[in-house]
Amino acid sequence: MEKNKIKNICMLTREYGSIAGAGGVKDVVPELSESFIHLGFKVDVIMPCYGFIDPVEKGFSSLEGEFEVDMNYKDRERREKITFYEKNENSINIILVSSKRFSEKNGVYSYTAIDEEKNPSHPKGGGHYDYFPMNVLLQKAALIYYLSQHKKPDIFHCHDGHTALLPAIMRELEGFRVYFRDSCSLITIHNAGKGYHQEIMDISFAKANTGLPKRLIDKSILAKAFDPFIAGAYYCPINTVSENYARELRETPLDELTGWLGHTLKAKGITIDGITNGINPNNFNPKNPEKLGLDVAFDPLNGDFNGKYHARNKIYNILRENSALKIFGNLYESQSPILTVISRLTKQKGIEVLVDALTSLFRTDFQIIILGEGTKDIEEHIKNLVQNPSLNGRAAFIADYNPELSNLIYATGDFFIIPSLYEPCGLTDFKAQLVGNLPIVRETGGLVKVIDGFNGFSYKNQNAQELREVIARAIETYKNSPDTIHRMRVDAVKNIYENYTWEKVAIKYLALYEKAMEF
Repeated sequence: MEKNKIKNICMLTREYGSIAGAGGVKDVVPELSESFIHLGFKVDVIMPCYGFIDPVEKGFSSLEGEFEVDMNYKDRERREKITFYEKNENSINIILVSSKRFSEKNGVYSYTAIDEEKNPSHPKGGGHYDYFPMNVLLQKAALIYYLSQHKKPDIFHCHDGHTALLPAIMRELEGFRVYFRDSCSLITIHNAGKGYHQEIMDISFAKANTGLPKRLIDKSILAKAFDPFIAGAYYCPINTVSENYARELRETPLDELTGWLGHTLKAKGITIDGITNGINPNNFNPKNPEKLGLDVAFDPLNGDFNGKYHARNKIYNILRENSALKIFGNLYESQSPILTVISRLTKQKGIEVLVDALTSLFRTDFQIIILGEGTKDIEEHIKNLVQNPSLNGRAAFIADYNPELSNLIYATGDFFIIPSLYEPCGLTDFKAQLVGNLPIVRETGGLVKVIDGFNGFSYKNQNAQELREVIARAIETYKNSPDTIHRMRVDAVKNIYENYTWEKVAIKYLALYEKAMEF
């Protein structure tokens, strides 16, 4: 491939916008793709057609042809059938891979209540038992799509461990090696935590299912499991979604939380690059309330918060009147500052530390609303907190996730708490800042883009005392120095427009794409 001539990009992902989402990847991939379109590139997105997706209803057209994919088990040779659906959305060509393996899933990464009802051995919240062949099928199907269409991308941008084997499959399997010799690839790690690698302990199954050579399988082992990140990184650059998270993986003990992936790659001479995610500010601009499902506009840059007060009143009404939501605790109408949390309720997100911190702040003047769902023990921990008599009328927990409701809570809040144990990047701090909701974060991973006293508040160590102290400091600033809060809100929004739009981030990715062309 001629240097600096990348024109056609393929984004390979398990999530994409409103089509299928579970985490931050659903936001990153469409916004990065749209940025490349604005820069003059052509972009394809390839993802599974899950059981909850009706492709025809969503405007997809079926492509001609049914194809067979080698998907051997260790005890027998076998194939699986796939077809493709396609549509153009915002000038992006989106391809759905349809197969029985995908269509029988009603969740992106885990089983739903519907799945459990059909098969009690698939409990709600449990990960798919066949996660590994799901990933392999998607990656082989992406290559087959291009073969069938007689075209090829200049680069495959592979998102997370679910797609990290494509660079190896493309270079090692006989049917793909020659055809894609002029294509290159990049792996982006959105989360390197344990359980996110898509690794597999059954080494012989990994070899049979992928078709990869034993020499590669054997040198891609981490903690006795075959690790897709390691296997893929021999064939292309690998990056994560913030410079600081990449540094933590390479150089600090926080890498223990990944099973020492970063240190293992470093020992093999493989560098992890870092590019901090961006955001499209216009998608979260409260001057355009209809995009956020808000009733009244407001403008943090110019000190106009009328719509923010309307959002607060709407939240009070919802908590009082909406019996369809799983609401615990309650909020009375108040002028107190509102703390907000929108999160997966897992250990990574530090919610237990937050609960412990709040139990010592009962006498401080604030309200708090928490939206999210996660592990049962953490949900119970939060329910006990908000139902404490000392917080009557001051704390509410909605055990659910709803995009429109989350936008309303972002807009309602004065402070947005992110007490993560680790955080590769974080997008919720951006969303909060754009609607005048100042983040309170632990200084880890990509959250270091929140600078204490400039565009939010921060603390260093993961303990309840430090979090309690920074929350108290933020509330005191809110009450005693409103001019400081206004300045911070303005600086936060300006900083996003100046440094973190997706167009600026896309330019950084182009440099990595050029690096990929050297592999």
